[in-house]
Amino acid sequence: MSRQLDNDNPTIFAPTTSKTSKRIQKGKASLWSQDALSDEDELGYSSGSGSGEEREDIDSEEVYDLLRSITDPEHPVSLEALRVVNQDDIHVAGNRVLVYLTPTIPHCSMSTLIGLSLRVRLLRALPPRYRVDIRIKSGTHQSEHAVNKQLNDKERVQAALENKHLLNVVEGCLSTADKRGSA
Repeated sequence: MSRQLDNDNPTIFAPTTSKTSKRIQKGKASLWSQDALSDEDELGYSSGSGSGEEREDIDSEEVYDLLRSITDPEHPVSLEALRVVNQDDIHVAGNRVLVYLTPTIPHCSMSTLIGLSLRVRLLRALPPRYRVDIRIKSGTHQSEHAVNKQLNDKERVQAALENKHLLNVVEGCLSTADKRGSA
């Protein structure tokens, strides 16, 4: 027997046009490209040499590009198309990344799972120096405080990822994450 959906008929929006990040406008490779990875190796970033050279920071556009194509756990649609994530709700300051997610309905039971998928994607993609906070956008969920507490508690996140079923669902959501910037 299949589970009843929380939101049987979600509103689906057209994908946003991909903007060129400030990093690319400055003539540098996208942080997620192979060229950027080899640049980091040349500068000693990944070797931990402590050369004192300034590291390239990421911007909200690059973080959005990582998250936009993650699939919703209930529907075969991207989080971007559902407007669960959008660029205006992603903030990067120094080594901190703050992402606000907007559930499609106020009682969405998938909010924690979506937030966990966002966290896993960023933890896998960003260098370890970044601290990631995932939060429900204020006023968009009836259990916003409880969900925020779950999403930002390291022990709860670790316990969730040790659950094979949950991990399989997260992996399913992330299976489309390599389609960054494509509709």
